[in-house]
Amino acid sequence: MNRHRLTLDLPDRAGLLAEVSAWIRDHQGDVSSAQHHVEGGRLYLRFCFRSPRQGDALRGDLAKLASDLRAHARLADPDRPARVVVLVSREGHCLYDLLARQADGDFPFVIPCVISNHETHRRVVEAHGIPFHHVPVSPGTKAAAMARIRDLFAEAQGDWMVLARYMQVLDAPTCEALAGRILNIHHAFLPSFPGAKPYHQAHAKGVKLVGATCHFVTADLDAGPIVEQDVIRVDHADSPEAMARRGRDIEVTVLARGLRSAVEDRVFLAGQRTVVFR
Repeated sequence: MNRHRLTLDLPDRAGLLAEVSAWIRDHQGDVSSAQHHVEGGRLYLRFCFRSPRQGDALRGDLAKLASDLRAHARLADPDRPARVVVLVSREGHCLYDLLARQADGDFPFVIPCVISNHETHRRVVEAHGIPFHHVPVSPGTKAAAMARIRDLFAEAQGDWMVLARYMQVLDAPTCEALAGRILNIHHAFLPSFPGAKPYHQAHAKGVKLVGATCHFVTADLDAGPIVEQDVIRVDHADSPEAMARRGRDIEVTVLARGLRSAVEDRVFLAGQRTVVFR
């Protein structure tokens, strides 16, 4: 039996759950889990099922179902690891956590390459047997650097791009070319404190909680739909540097949880919001 994961995003109407369930049944499918949510007149579905049929054999029939239902549909192989290209600058805590999770097989993903605007992490990345690409970025070379990053992503056959504390703003062509496929970890509980030095902003406001946000990258800085968040308590005695140290623990877990949800097809874009099945 082959394992399959089916996701659909479609206009809602009565009877759709039954129709999709019948399609799975007609293809000798045995459903192991099913989740659904209705929002803004759209239905979001995620089914996991087993079938004696191969994925390629199912996809042709799925295209007809999707056309009939006016649905965005995807059939994935849960046993195929997602290819996650990681971008990083000088701070390595999120990168190192992802390297460890890949090595441990924590969830189904592989890192085909790491791209950085600094050489800081080359030795560690290459020690894991992963190609490391140094792509410097300056105001005069940014367009060429972004084009090079897009080329490297394509060469790596990436499914997802993750900004693991990559301290450069991606340009509009990159955001458009990879729309819905780029995740960022921002070291603040968005929408509070977007942009640079969020811990300094939080300290100036005297907040008692600081957090981290995993979100989709769009052309609007730190404004993409949110996938995952968490917070940690701080107090008046914490300097911005102390807040940053505490915040790193949250950043790695929030990024990992957000990426896990994404590669397991649990995340649906719903305008400026997301639907995330747990």
